[in-house]
Amino acid sequence: MVRHIPVDADLTGRYGKVNGVVTGVRAATHEQVVIADDDVRYDDEGLERMSTLLGQTELVRPQNYFDPLPWHAKWDTARSLVNRAFGADFPGTLGLRRSSLLTAGGYDGDCLFENLELIRTVEAVGGRVLSPLDFYVRRLPPPAGHFWSQRVRQAYDDFALPARMAAELAVAPGVVALGRKDARALLAAAVLTVATAEVGRRRAGGATVFPVTCSLMAPAWLSERGICAWLAVWQRLAQGGVPYAGTVLSKAANPRRVLERRLESVRRSGGGAQSRCPEPSASPSR
Repeated sequence: MVRHIPVDADLTGRYGKVNGVVTGVRAATHEQVVIADDDVRYDDEGLERMSTLLGQTELVRPQNYFDPLPWHAKWDTARSLVNRAFGADFPGTLGLRRSSLLTAGGYDGDCLFENLELIRTVEAVGGRVLSPLDFYVRRLPPPAGHFWSQRVRQAYDDFALPARMAAELAVAPGVVALGRKDARALLAAAVLTVATAEVGRRRAGGATVFPVTCSLMAPAWLSERGICAWLAVWQRLAQGGVPYAGTVLSKAANPRRVLERRLESVRRSGGGAQSRCPEPSASPSR
């Protein structure tokens, strides 16, 4: 059964997706909940695995892959492969135990990097997060125009990951310095970037869903991110953040220490998002 419901009136976050997620979690009648963008495509096997994993943890972070795979989806997949080489990617879907989000009182609806904000919020209330690299969930690629429109916006997300943002800001100056010093060094850096993406592609059977051409796109993605990171800095300084739905979002995501302080205050006051929430049953909500 599908229910299409309006957003709860007390949710006033400027990033509308968060308002919708919190409304849906409140309305759900099962403990296990799947949150997914409209281009994500679960099959029965994926839902069953999600249910099993949510029996062990509070939040599950799968790995998306694009199918079909036009050129711009390969370009964006290179980002996922680099993420996998160093840890885990940020997908367009998460599995969640409903009670963990209700305990937190929801999550910040003014953050642009809303999935990271949700992950950090669950962790801040003591929730465990699983990121199984071999849990592949299909995603439809966006049109090329939408892909291009998201380049600076995705770079802006990394203000929530300062070490990563610093590394990305160093890319463009580094390329210029290497190019002036020795073109062979620049070629070696490109080969190293491909090799890094290839490590991510081969982890946990990733070669079954990620073709090698995605690894070959890694230097192009890194070059683009190196430029867009500086554009994101300019956007923050000149515009105060990223324009979104008639407003401007300045915050990528809250640091963990900020969330821990806020949630400690919520616990002391006895607040939360429990009001108007039906009691969950033990079976999953899909």
